[in-house]
Amino acid sequence: MSSFKYKQVIVVRTDRGMSRCKIAAQVGHAAVSAAEEARVNRPEWWEAWMREGQCKVVLRVGSREEILRLEGEARRLGLPTALIRDRGLTEVPPGTITCLGIGPAPSQEVDKVTGKLSLL
Repeated sequence: MSSFKYKQVIVVRTDRGMSRCKIAAQVGHAAVSAAEEARVNRPEWWEAWMREGQCKVVLRVGSREEILRLEGEARRLGLPTALIRDRGLTEVPPGTITCLGIGPAPSQEVDKVTGKLSLL
């Protein structure tokens, strides 16, 4: 069990055949965008996460439908989210949903949404 009280989770779609470099860039977009969402709307969570060391976990899903379902669940719980849609300049068509950032937020709340997913 993790000792982190706050964390951020990045969920990556694996059905798009993205290269490791593309995945890394998309994860970066999701991490920054979701953190900024938390900084603006849940500064107490963002500040606690920053003090703890910015725990991040990268997980995977196999479809667009699954990532959208997770986004909806996270939003219903009031968690900061960032759904990343690619510009389509390299490997995937414009508008392709590649990643979802959730948090930083209390770990137990994030786990309600992503606790059963597998690591990337």
